[in-house]
Amino acid sequence: MTHNPDAYYRRAEVSNSDLTELKNILHPRAQFGDKEAAFRFGNLVDAIITEPELVNYYRLTVDDVAYTEDEFFQAREMHKALRMEARRDPFLAKVLALAETQCCMVNHGQEFEYGGFPFRLDTRCKWDWWLRAYHFGGDLKTTFASSQAEFLDAVDFFDWDRSRAWYMDIAKSNKDFIYAISKKNFHIFKLFINRGDALYTRGREKYEELAFQYWCFNLY
Repeated sequence: MTHNPDAYYRRAEVSNSDLTELKNILHPRAQFGDKEAAFRFGNLVDAIITEPELVNYYRLTVDDVAYTEDEFFQAREMHKALRMEARRDPFLAKVLALAETQCCMVNHGQEFEYGGFPFRLDTRCKWDWWLRAYHFGGDLKTTFASSQAEFLDAVDFFDWDRSRAWYMDIAKSNKDFIYAISKKNFHIFKLFINRGDALYTRGREKYEELAFQYWCFNLY
């Protein structure tokens, strides 16, 4: 496990974020909203829920990054909504009680195949939640979705399915999950993934193409 985000992002192995950057270069598309602001706020919510030791409620900072009172208020309300959901959801309650958070995982020489062509990459990921005893984990998301249908659209649009397949294959886990908190109405959305199901298969197909392109671009 690592609590130093800079150390993780300086690592040389390929991450899902690296694949996203490559996709944005190869297949640029219109961005909706302020991407950097959304990422910044997501980091605040992640820290409050999974790395509370990094949060300074008096200075309104996370790792010396300053936030506004309104941002902190919204993030805390979202955390409260997740805790309330855990009272009704035994699985979520177990995740919040037992999971390791921000757990870094590396796979050197991971084997891939695309179009019948085998290749290898050193890969990495960092789990929001990792259930070591059960050998699977999951992801925490913030979303502008206000309904389950909008949430499922976001899973495809933002390639969260690709992310989950990527993580599952690095860990060689057979299950995965996403819990997402709505920024609009504080509703909690959840999605469970099993190896071989439609969501996993779609995500794996997405990452295999990008991983092959990444490998090709780094041959020389």
